[in-house]
Amino acid sequence: MGILIKPIVTEKLTAQGEKLNRYGFIVDRNANKIQIKTAVEQMYNVSVSDVNTVNYHGKRKSRFTKAGLLKGRTNHFKKAYVTLAGDDKINFYENI
Repeated sequence: MGILIKPIVTEKLTAQGEKLNRYGFIVDRNANKIQIKTAVEQMYNVSVSDVNTVNYHGKRKSRFTKAGLLKGRTNHFKKAYVTLAGDDKINFYENI
């Protein structure tokens, strides 16, 4: 599996992509900022000026059902916010 797992396509990040040239990705939890920068530059042929990362820890969840109490948790994951330099753009919809 590579460094970039999937892009984050939400209304908030779409607006930031248009205004601030910033895009979000779910990335490998062990990847550092330099590895994320090189992965984005190689995959999308753009130049990256800044990378910010956020670690999310899974929450414990429980619910009551007919079968009884079900317990579990959501997965841990890491987000990377990538700011592109200059007039570079990433179009996530061009391959659909």
